[in-house]
Amino acid sequence: MRNIHLKYVKEEYDRDGLLSKYECVCPEDFNFAFDVVDDIAVNDPKRIALVWVGPRGDEKTLTFADVKRYSDKAANYFLSKGIKKGDPVLIILKGHWLFWPVITALHKIGALSIPATFMLKKHDVEYRVNAASITAAICTAGDGLPEQVDLATNIPSLKTKIIFDGVRNGWDDLEKGIENASDVYKRVPSKVTDPMLLYFSSGTTGYPKMVIFDHTYAIGHIFTAKHWHNVDPDGLHLTIADTGWGKAVWGKYYGQWFMEAGVFAYDYDKFDPKDVLRVVSKYKVSTLCCPPTMFRMFLNDGDMGAHDLSLLRHATIAGEALNPDVFKRWYDATGLKLMEGFGQTETTVVICNIRGMEPRPGSMGKPSAQYRIDIVDAEGNSCPPGVTGEIVVGDNTPGMMIGYYRDADKTASTVYGGWHHSGDVAWRDEDGYIWYVGRNDDIIKSSGYRIGPFEIESVLVNHPAVKETAVTGVPDEVRGQLVKATIVLKTGYAPSEELKKDIQNFVKKETAPYKYPRIIEFVDALPKTISGKIRRVEIRDRDKQ
Repeated sequence: MRNIHLKYVKEEYDRDGLLSKYECVCPEDFNFAFDVVDDIAVNDPKRIALVWVGPRGDEKTLTFADVKRYSDKAANYFLSKGIKKGDPVLIILKGHWLFWPVITALHKIGALSIPATFMLKKHDVEYRVNAASITAAICTAGDGLPEQVDLATNIPSLKTKIIFDGVRNGWDDLEKGIENASDVYKRVPSKVTDPMLLYFSSGTTGYPKMVIFDHTYAIGHIFTAKHWHNVDPDGLHLTIADTGWGKAVWGKYYGQWFMEAGVFAYDYDKFDPKDVLRVVSKYKVSTLCCPPTMFRMFLNDGDMGAHDLSLLRHATIAGEALNPDVFKRWYDATGLKLMEGFGQTETTVVICNIRGMEPRPGSMGKPSAQYRIDIVDAEGNSCPPGVTGEIVVGDNTPGMMIGYYRDADKTASTVYGGWHHSGDVAWRDEDGYIWYVGRNDDIIKSSGYRIGPFEIESVLVNHPAVKETAVTGVPDEVRGQLVKATIVLKTGYAPSEELKKDIQNFVKKETAPYKYPRIIEFVDALPKTISGKIRRVEIRDRDKQ
């Protein structure tokens, strides 16, 4: 291990060994593909970069030398297909190992990488291609995505279509193209401020926003991997996320490879908690990150006692707020404390529990030393401890977005006065720990009270009958909104009016009575994103209808 990351950060520690000061260093010509991937490949070629396990149990291990060779060949192939510097390229490769050489190759060319989910439909494809003027698409064949692309007729900018794991008229073969390309690729000049990466980020209203980053974004993730994920340079890190989502490059690419750690990728067809725990044990995963929902599923349905997790030494959690119940049960089962973190598509991790900190169950942790963080009221004044306000993040920090692509008005409405306004509401305690309340649009306003859904959910999951729950607001003429709990029951419990009353009384006893859910709906499953986050907006939309 060469500690390559130390070229790009300056750190200071206090007398207790806790990180106290952190600064990123961004060379003017920095490019992650050359300065990290290729550097390791040349100086430590046998170091493991990726261990990949496919849905049928097939395996592939790539060293950094392998990634360099594949990405050099892919870069030459893409150039032969007319893909050049600055071209927006859609990447939909689900969880396959070729994602890593492909995105690395696009970084080498200087193209704009646009990872996306395999679940897009015709309308989604048309919007994305036209919004970003996408010129090339690289898609897996198995999930019907190429068919959706071909159905999208009004996409004049899309000139190049490359398919993986299949054959289709009008599409070029990715594997064959890479195989036949030269493995000699010469570095071309680039700037750290060149656009590198773009994600379409969905909100609660309107079309998805285009969040664009330059090459400093990669450097911003050193903190993610070193201080929050606490990756082992000689171990394997698993972040459970499809490559189409921003969480993938948080936990499966930039920071981990800066730290020279191996990435473990499990390309499953359907999340099965027992199966995931099986591979964590079998492949000796050392650090793990996934949403609270998945940890809850491990505990409820994963048969924890059947798996040897003794080599798992650090666990982190993100994507939604952590219920203290899950924290306690996971600690009892593994001896590991879940280290929560918070960030957005527009940032890297900005609030978290870093190594050496003592987490407080239910708290996101403290501000990252990499960022300026505050909690402010509607007038922009800093909120004192105990007072709820909006989380704001200092702009112009490595790891922050450049802005919303082609939307100056949206950028200006979010980034102003030296701050990125997150839209997330929280409060801090006297010791500086920050506690999540909810999205601005998740906050329930009932009879003059502002009620965060998470605090009620944390109570509900302690009821013996409740397996999972989502709390939302329902419009009401008298109170403005009523608190509603959508609940999945544990095995052995059946919906009834008596059970509703019991759950309501339970909440009244455990927290302020005005917060109890006046409406309870029992369902078989909660709507979730592919990454496991509960989609409260879908519940709200359904209730409106």
